[in-house]
Amino acid sequence: MSAAERVIVMFESMAKSPAAWLSGKGDEALVVLSTRVRLARNVAGCRFPTTADTETKRRIVGYFDSAIGRSSVLGEGTYVKAGEISDLDRDFLVERHLISPAFLTGDTSKALYISPAEQVSIMVNEEDHLRIQSLTAGFDPQGAFAQATRYDLEVGKFLEFDYDADFGYMTACPTNAGTGMRASVLIHLPGLVLTRDIEKVISRITHSGLIVRGFYGEGSDVLGNLFQVSNQNTLGVSESEILNQITRVVREIIEAEAAARQRLMDEAADMIEDKIWRAYGILKYARVLTSEEVMNLLSAVRLGHAMKIIDFLNVALINELLLLSQPAHLQKYFGQEMDPNRRDFVRAQLVREKLRNSD
Repeated sequence: MSAAERVIVMFESMAKSPAAWLSGKGDEALVVLSTRVRLARNVAGCRFPTTADTETKRRIVGYFDSAIGRSSVLGEGTYVKAGEISDLDRDFLVERHLISPAFLTGDTSKALYISPAEQVSIMVNEEDHLRIQSLTAGFDPQGAFAQATRYDLEVGKFLEFDYDADFGYMTACPTNAGTGMRASVLIHLPGLVLTRDIEKVISRITHSGLIVRGFYGEGSDVLGNLFQVSNQNTLGVSESEILNQITRVVREIIEAEAAARQRLMDEAADMIEDKIWRAYGILKYARVLTSEEVMNLLSAVRLGHAMKIIDFLNVALINELLLLSQPAHLQKYFGQEMDPNRRDFVRAQLVREKLRNSD
């Protein structure tokens, strides 16, 4: 089997298995889907990828090749060169939150490492030489940081990072310098959207030094009432201060969402229950579903499950459908490329079957 064929088989196997970070387990799992910590690191003495020539970037990939070959921890995962990844697989990895949308565009002097159970991924030659990313289920900033740190320390045994005693880790973009760390939480806020309090909450979050982004991070749209909340400052603060800040603010958001859900039940219970049951009915019987439509419908059903209106579904299944119904996942799941119209038909079929099996 060639390297390209091996990669195709591996990604098709992943497409049939739910990502661990969508297991529905963990703290506050009915509101928070996942927690991510990302560490930006650069190899000392080498130009950053944004200004480096192709030879330098290939040398960085070679350094990481060597680290994997010498590390028993890194040797447990899967390592893929950019040239082995197709456009469809690139979209699949973005949907799975294993790479950023910007990664794998442009030159091919890049590589990707994925740990067992997809808990950690490492992008080689994204904006920085290494982007070490850890994903955990539910609300778990400390756990995600511990996972990312384990791999950071392991890679650091073999590569010297660009570090300044005064500034901390040096990065391609000044906004990432210092700790080089972004902690973010993917949170489901339909209550605040329906009560139209979301803008006030976003304003408070922004004033507290955090950023609110869409489903796929920077530059992406909000889909299915899912928001990413992450720290803005990386310089002049410690990792523990960042973790404490995001923990405190996200706890406040969770309380605001709970209050909004209670207000909906107090003031408009019949309308909310109708909206949720209509969404479930469409998902269970529709013959055509677009990507945007399925995200909004699953958001309503997820809210219904959390409010115990639809109590026979489990949150892991709803999370799984959120991922499997994305365009690239659908094509990987069924093992064929499809045009948008065909995807809408197959998406509805997949959702119907999954819901029927859960009855």
